[in-house]
Amino acid sequence: MFKSFFPPPSGKIALNPSILSADFSCLKRSLKNALKADWLHVDIMDGHFVDNLSFGPHILRCVKKITSKPVDVHLMVENPVKFVVPFAKAGADLITVHVESKEPSKSIKLIKELNVKAGITLRPQTHAKKIFPFLEIVNLVLVMSVNPGFGGQEFIASSLEKIRLVRKEINRLGKKIWIQVDGGITPKNVAKLVDAGADCLVMGNSFFNSRKQKEIIAMFRNLRAHFI
Repeated sequence: MFKSFFPPPSGKIALNPSILSADFSCLKRSLKNALKADWLHVDIMDGHFVDNLSFGPHILRCVKKITSKPVDVHLMVENPVKFVVPFAKAGADLITVHVESKEPSKSIKLIKELNVKAGITLRPQTHAKKIFPFLEIVNLVLVMSVNPGFGGQEFIASSLEKIRLVRKEINRLGKKIWIQVDGGITPKNVAKLVDAGADCLVMGNSFFNSRKQKEIIAMFRNLRAHFI
């Protein structure tokens, strides 16, 4: 399903609601408007790499039953190699691993062998240059703009400079790679993120707790990339 999204369409700004913030007592109903966005984002936590726990491949299979939209999986786990195959089999269209995790290169190689798109990400404290060696082999870079593990955190302003650095390096290499940003994103800071070079924004609480979900989706339809 991600074929039409890679390389990123020129000028396209994608909205990715994070199902971590959905209401799991009525998941299908909670995702009604989210399914009108560009794709869905699934956060996987193992209680080791981050303190929190989320869910396993079964939830991804449930989500895939109710949508034909692409779904990307963010592995906030200590040993991503162990998670790649189960989530690929469950229907992940893209799997992102942390540069700080165990054997990220091995994980990305496995992801691509399974014919799934691959992403690399980093914690806010990690310098952007740590992911530069991976730009030759990934389809997406995820810039975490909060500390991974919990939703509802405030956006870390220094993330804007990291986005600019990543965009500059991608442009220097002449690559077509999505820059995804996750953490503290609201309608109020979307424009700054797009100006910095982001073209794919994850929204959790600010989307699912909003009574204006349709308006948020409409806002993204009207956004255009403004890369530096």
